[in-house]
Amino acid sequence: MKTLFKTLFSVLATVAVVSTAAVLPARAVVEVNINKGNVDPLPIALTDFLSGDQLGAEITSIIAADLERSSLFAPIDKKAFIEKISNPDVAPRFEDWKVINAQALVTGRITKQPDGRLKAEFRLWDTFAGQQLAGQQFFTTPENKRRVAHIIADAIYERLTGEKGYFDTRIVFVDESGSAQKRVKRLAIMDQDGANVRYLSNGKDLVLTPRFSPSRQEITYMSFAGDRPRVYLLQLETGQQELVGNFPGMTIAPRFSPDGQKVVMSLLQDDGSANIYTMDLRSRTTTRLTNSQAIDTSASYSPDGSKIVFESDRGGRQQIYVMGADGSNPQRISFGNGSYSTPVWSPRGDLIAFTKQSGGQFSIGVMKTDGSGERLLTSGFHNEGPTWAPNGRVLMFFRESAAGARLFTIDLTGRNERQIQTPNSASDPAWSPLLN
Repeated sequence: MKTLFKTLFSVLATVAVVSTAAVLPARAVVEVNINKGNVDPLPIALTDFLSGDQLGAEITSIIAADLERSSLFAPIDKKAFIEKISNPDVAPRFEDWKVINAQALVTGRITKQPDGRLKAEFRLWDTFAGQQLAGQQFFTTPENKRRVAHIIADAIYERLTGEKGYFDTRIVFVDESGSAQKRVKRLAIMDQDGANVRYLSNGKDLVLTPRFSPSRQEITYMSFAGDRPRVYLLQLETGQQELVGNFPGMTIAPRFSPDGQKVVMSLLQDDGSANIYTMDLRSRTTTRLTNSQAIDTSASYSPDGSKIVFESDRGGRQQIYVMGADGSNPQRISFGNGSYSTPVWSPRGDLIAFTKQSGGQFSIGVMKTDGSGERLLTSGFHNEGPTWAPNGRVLMFFRESAAGARLFTIDLTGRNERQIQTPNSASDPAWSPLLN
């Protein structure tokens, strides 16, 4: 188990700059302005990395799929290519790429090292300016070839948009199988594109709402072990599981603080109410943040740790509230028709995502942190549980249907919705930070 998760999560790629010659200044001629309302995808050509086998083409296809899925890039069909790259260290014939409207070009090479590792090199070119934008090399083990592809895709995304990418990340979720009467729910983890699925629990006990730590390879989740919902921690590298507090009632909806040192959760009371508590994971001291006869739950910290957003029915219907991290000055911020739930603060700090139920529809939406500017990104029979990509540009959620629950991503424009393939039904996704 320890070896498995070290392979999955540890940093196995070291980065070095291949070439700094002819690198353009910070604002390149070719770029993608993702702050515009409508962004036309940038035509980009990705030549198969030279490797002597199929490995180079495989890595290139993963990079292309990452970029295309963001909707910001439009990989050009390889059948249109005029020049065949035989040496990625030499500047390409830019005119051949301008003819097919490739505004950016990616070339690269994969070589096997004497110690068994792979060396992956890539160069990013601005074809219209005729200059190199970026060049890097990475060393990794063969089993981490997909990880290297995601890292390269992130480097390309960042160089052309000025924003951090989100491809070298993981998703933890609840895998669902079996009949409705004998439903098996297991913790599972995968790459953000649905590859490399691994199971973290055996399905013996019902599990819900897994969430990543922002600072450690650790998740928190709710389990019905012993027939009572409790919050647990799971160390991903070792597989060690730990109960978070021995509370007399049920504990639900856990989430880490931004520094990873606390867990905020709800504790159900005997009278049917639920209040929000935090536990310091170092001292194990518990602090009560709300004190009401309502159901206060689904707490989520702001990125700076100063505030908490949560849902409450204290006004008669589920709405979104924001309070200080110490529980002070709770203020309702949602005022639209319907009920609001599962709020989660954007890693950028500018928006709060939520689930909204109104008129028989379940919508995934975003609003500013004061409740203004509400926008619904997607609606359907049952959409729920948004989680942010670490760059705050994309959301993942799950959608229930007669065929089961499925995972989807959608960007902030609301136009780029994609299904993420999973082996079985899937729910309760949570996006990891960028891997280190």
